[in-house]
Amino acid sequence: MGYRVVVVGATGNVGREMLNILAERQFPVDEIAALASRKSLGTEVSFGETTLKTKDLATFDFSGWDIALFAIGADATKEYGPKAAKAGCVVIDNSSLYRYEPDIPLIVPEVNPHAIEGVRNRGIIANPNCSTAQMVVALKPLHDRARIKRVVVSTYQSVSGAGKDGIDELWDQTKGLYVPGQEVDAAKFTKQIAFNVIPHIDKFMEDGSTKEEWKMVAETKKIIDPKIRVTATCVRVPVFVGHSEAVNVEFEEFLDEDEARDILRQSPGILVVDKREDGGYVTPVECVGDFATFVSRLRQDSTVENGLNFWCVSDNLRKGAALNAVQIAELLGNRVLQLA
Repeated sequence: MGYRVVVVGATGNVGREMLNILAERQFPVDEIAALASRKSLGTEVSFGETTLKTKDLATFDFSGWDIALFAIGADATKEYGPKAAKAGCVVIDNSSLYRYEPDIPLIVPEVNPHAIEGVRNRGIIANPNCSTAQMVVALKPLHDRARIKRVVVSTYQSVSGAGKDGIDELWDQTKGLYVPGQEVDAAKFTKQIAFNVIPHIDKFMEDGSTKEEWKMVAETKKIIDPKIRVTATCVRVPVFVGHSEAVNVEFEEFLDEDEARDILRQSPGILVVDKREDGGYVTPVECVGDFATFVSRLRQDSTVENGLNFWCVSDNLRKGAALNAVQIAELLGNRVLQLA
């Protein structure tokens, strides 16, 4: 049985990646439509060996379509998401619009697949923030074993998390620093990103944290366990694709690093590369194009009674966005749509 699938925002980085992953994973598609704004109408995008021309989102009729993967901003999703859901097309939304609404499931399939039943409420499923998605994949199996009390995470997030404009700005600034007369002004980011790091992602909040940091806190609690205390510092780094995270975890029970390593090796969606030698770890450059969340540098934290440290890397356009959305679609097909 195949599905009629819509990719909304098909000309953007995440939308194109959604099409790639649907084809790579051989998602059962009977018919597929690529939608974009009117200014991108007719743009060609690839779906496996097939070339699709984008259709106009504003005039598209979602009736009779099964699943819509949304990769557009929150404002456009607010307008078109409910229309699609009302027409009977299940929406899997990559924006932040619905993530914190209690009756909308926020899902990472390796972590909380049971939450898929919540789609019956409003016909909408939220995809988590890119930095949260990879972290909770690594945290959940450890939480199941020893119960997490507290997480301290510092992120090293690539510019592709800010969209095509972020990629272009890093590229242009890098060239500009070497080519006389080239511009190196900051436009997308608050400061120069080339050969620099910026401890600021999204808007500042009243308590001094940024919205990106708040997202990691709120989403980890919703996806895994509301009792977990999380504090985050989110940093933009001059990397094109691939988010990295240094994660410190404090547990209720003692968890030996060797046991933790074994648990992670047996957990879905994770690859452990942890050799205590030069190059015995994964960097963002190496994770690009891969489905996995990579864990390295696993070690005991001697400053607390039950603590572990680890390094976590993943392709943010894949597990942090497009891949997770497609995995949700697979889960939806297996658990909900076949029973409808």
